[in-house]
Amino acid sequence: MRSRRSVLSVPGSNPRFLEKAQTLPADEVFLDLEDSVAPLAKDEARKNVVAALREGDWTGRTRAVRVNDLTTMWTYRDVIEVVEGAGEFLDCLILPKVQDPTEVIWLDTLLTQIEKAMGYEIGRIGIEAQIENARGLVNVDAIAGSSRRLETLVFGPADFMASINMRTLVVGEQPPGYVEGDAYHYILMRLLMAARMHDLQVIDGPYLQIKDVEGYRRVARRAAALGFDGKWVLHPLQVEAANEVFSPTQEDYDHAELILEAYEHYTTVERRGAVMLGDEMIDEASRKMALVVAAKGRAAGLSRTTSFTP
Repeated sequence: MRSRRSVLSVPGSNPRFLEKAQTLPADEVFLDLEDSVAPLAKDEARKNVVAALREGDWTGRTRAVRVNDLTTMWTYRDVIEVVEGAGEFLDCLILPKVQDPTEVIWLDTLLTQIEKAMGYEIGRIGIEAQIENARGLVNVDAIAGSSRRLETLVFGPADFMASINMRTLVVGEQPPGYVEGDAYHYILMRLLMAARMHDLQVIDGPYLQIKDVEGYRRVARRAAALGFDGKWVLHPLQVEAANEVFSPTQEDYDHAELILEAYEHYTTVERRGAVMLGDEMIDEASRKMALVVAAKGRAAGLSRTTSFTP
């Protein structure tokens, strides 16, 4: 699994932003050809994206491109020009506004044809499916299982809110009048269940109040608490917040590693299945939970500050 705590959106039509993105500590950077690019700038943006992928230094980051959705006239040219021009420097394509599995299958098929024609490794380029309306959410189980290339489901809150007539103009915040609970809880959990059923990652969408970093942290913590792997960022100020929120604390990371080490010792050396680690009983279920936290800590670059002594 690629680390996707912070997924930075960069307009493909802005060379200065494309250059700046290479200096930011985001786990993934996607060069956008869709909503952030005006219709008359689409052709030029494709050229910018190919050049940035080929010539830029994206070391340590997942490199993705968001193409236009399949209801437009631009999608097939986006895929062909980007993958033929810079496929060897590309990790994933993001397909927005996915409504049913046939759309992902279409992209998978086109990618395979281009890979064969260009001599690329078949299947190496992954797909991220962005769910942005009611139909996409209703079909999300089938979408999640539609392609072996699929790596991630992504929530697109702005379009989704519009599609269900949610009564607010502030993306990600609770609609006025919704005084109990969380208006997004069902949506987020629905995406999470579909993703985990098919061993996919799941990413929360953007928070548009870009200078309200505390607001971003608050909304990000909601997704992180449920089990989401990361969140989109639209501004450099949000990158550090995302990396922090979607990484385990040092205490939790150390605890997870201790559980794994202790469980390994007691089950192999002493051949016991349920044991005590201090005042805590640990068993196979504890090991599974610890694996998740430990993996996220390692991906975040954390180092252990404790060690296990039998």
